[in-house]
Amino acid sequence: MSEKRMLIVDGELVQRIDANRGDLNRSEFINFLIDSRLEEESKRQDGVTREEFCQFEQGIKEMLRSFLDFFISYGLELGKEPKDKEIEKLSQSLQSLGGLGKGKNS
Repeated sequence: MSEKRMLIVDGELVQRIDANRGDLNRSEFINFLIDSRLEEESKRQDGVTREEFCQFEQGIKEMLRSFLDFFISYGLELGKEPKDKEIEKLSQSLQSLGGLGKGKNS
């Protein structure tokens, strides 16, 4: 048989235990609450998975590609003659974004 100890708690807490314990005795109810809480903590995940991060990364890259594409198109629609170096630089940026994630995931 397990060793018994006395735990002194506020009267309000005893009333809350009694009101919520159902068929369990006080000791079983408190044990159940502690086990449930510890189990919940062990299942809790504070970070993101690698897959979630990769999806986020791909979404950001796609947004950047769209952003750069929009500004290239917008500049061409306005009729401004962009400098060749600027277009080449933006094209290289788009190409580098297109190739960053493909080596690992595809």
